[in-house]
Amino acid sequence: MRASGLLLVSIVTAWVSTCAYAQGQPLLIARIADMPDQYIGGEILKVVYARMKVPMALLDMPAKRALAESSTGRIDGEVQRIFDVGNEYPTLLPVRPPINCIEPSAFVKSSRKIMDRAHGWDSIRGLTVGIVRGVGSSERGTAGMPRVVPIDTLDQAMLMLEGERVDVVVSDRFSGLVSVKKLGLQNSIVALSPPFEKIYIYHFLHKKHAALVPKVESVLQQMASTGELEELRVSLVRQYLEQTGR
Repeated sequence: MRASGLLLVSIVTAWVSTCAYAQGQPLLIARIADMPDQYIGGEILKVVYARMKVPMALLDMPAKRALAESSTGRIDGEVQRIFDVGNEYPTLLPVRPPINCIEPSAFVKSSRKIMDRAHGWDSIRGLTVGIVRGVGSSERGTAGMPRVVPIDTLDQAMLMLEGERVDVVVSDRFSGLVSVKKLGLQNSIVALSPPFEKIYIYHFLHKKHAALVPKVESVLQQMASTGELEELRVSLVRQYLEQTGR
C-alpha cells in the first residue's frame, strides 16, 4: 500500500512539473551569462516558443551552474549546448534540428606574435590556454593539454589575455569578437584563422518535458526547411555585432 502511495505521489509530481507551462507558469531555460552566442540562441527560442504559445523565461547563470540546475530538473532546460551534453547528462534531451552553430577559435595578443595562424587544436597544446569554465566545446577541445586555465567569464578571459596572463583564449569566434569589441581591444587582440571546427548546437529540455520535445522539433523543422531559421540567426548575429560597443 505504501509503495502504491509513493508511486502515485511520483506520478502526480511529474505531471504537475511537466504541465506547469500549460497552467501559465513559464518554462525556465538556462542561458550561459555573458556569452553572445547564447543570446542568439535565446532570441531564436523566444520566436519558437511564442509560435507554440508556450510561455518561456531565460535565466542567465554561469555555465556549470546551469548544467547542475537543468540536469536535476530544478529548471526546465538549456538554451543551447553541443550534442554530446546529452550523453554526459542523460536527463537532458536534445531538440533537433540544431538552432545555432559555433566556431571555436584561438584569440591571441597581436603584439606577442606567438602564432599567426591556427592549425587545429594541437597547435595550442604547448601554450597557456584560457577557456570559459563549463563551456563544453572548449573543455573537450583542450582536454589533456598541460596548461589550461578555466575562467569564469569570456570578458575576464580576454582581459587576462590582454594582461599576458594566458597565451591564448579559446572561444566561439562570434562571442570572442563581440567581447573584444565591447572591451575596446580590437587593436591588440585578434582571432586567428581558420576556426578549429564548426559545431552545431542544440536546445535541450529536461526529460520531464519529453512530451514537449516533438512539438518544439516540429516548429524548428518547419523553420529550417523554409530557411527562416538560418535567416533569423544571421540577422540576430549582424544586429548584435552592430550594436556592440556603441
